[in-house]
Amino acid sequence: MRPRPKKQDDRIIGWHPVQEALDEGHELARVLIQRDSKDDRTRQLMSMLRARNIPIQRVPRERLDRITKKNHQGIVAFSSPIAFAPLEEMVQSGFETGERLFLVVLDGVTDVGNLGAIARSAECFGATGIVLQDHHAAPVNEDAIKTSSGSLLRIPVARVPDITKALDYLGKCGIERIGLSEKAELKLEECHPSYAACLVLGDEEHGISMKSWAKCDVHARIEMRGKTGSLNVSVAGGIALHYLMSK
Repeated sequence: MRPRPKKQDDRIIGWHPVQEALDEGHELARVLIQRDSKDDRTRQLMSMLRARNIPIQRVPRERLDRITKKNHQGIVAFSSPIAFAPLEEMVQSGFETGERLFLVVLDGVTDVGNLGAIARSAECFGATGIVLQDHHAAPVNEDAIKTSSGSLLRIPVARVPDITKALDYLGKCGIERIGLSEKAELKLEECHPSYAACLVLGDEEHGISMKSWAKCDVHARIEMRGKTGSLNVSVAGGIALHYLMSK
């Protein structure tokens, strides 16, 4: 039996390697910085990371020690397996093609498996991009890519600091925003999406946030006959995508 290939280490350890990765334009999934680091170097780096929408976590030194036995100097970064697309470019390029523009916006989906499954459905049914938040959200890592069957490598993904503001921007661009929730009154089959639209899916426990819900132009639900109150977000997303993309 052929031995399984060793998984590539995605960690970048120490100040100089992390700064070098940023200077060379490498995509970073997230950066962990020791919680009590408050010097000028830390503040400058955090400012740079925020400007690039790279998630930052302030963690105790003990957590960094568990991640690596090397001299981490209070910082460990994780490289991203994909290159993120700026939201503005994703929208502009979508309009420029002259073809249908349809995005999937994830408002707080935190499970990597759900992220991968939604991305797989999105790519299969012809969505043109995925928008997700850079914090309190499932990371785009190797597990997500595996669950998506590689779809996350083929569909553009934008990472934004604030989903509500992103929805506001999409609305100003003339993109219809369709929020999906079992609490909505309008049935999904009664929706007639425009040629430029997006499907908004909420987190696994609470659904779409109130602020994001208020930004949606259409509120729709999937009609169900059973006694179970709701569907898994990735299942609901797949059903909605199949219907909306076929209209």
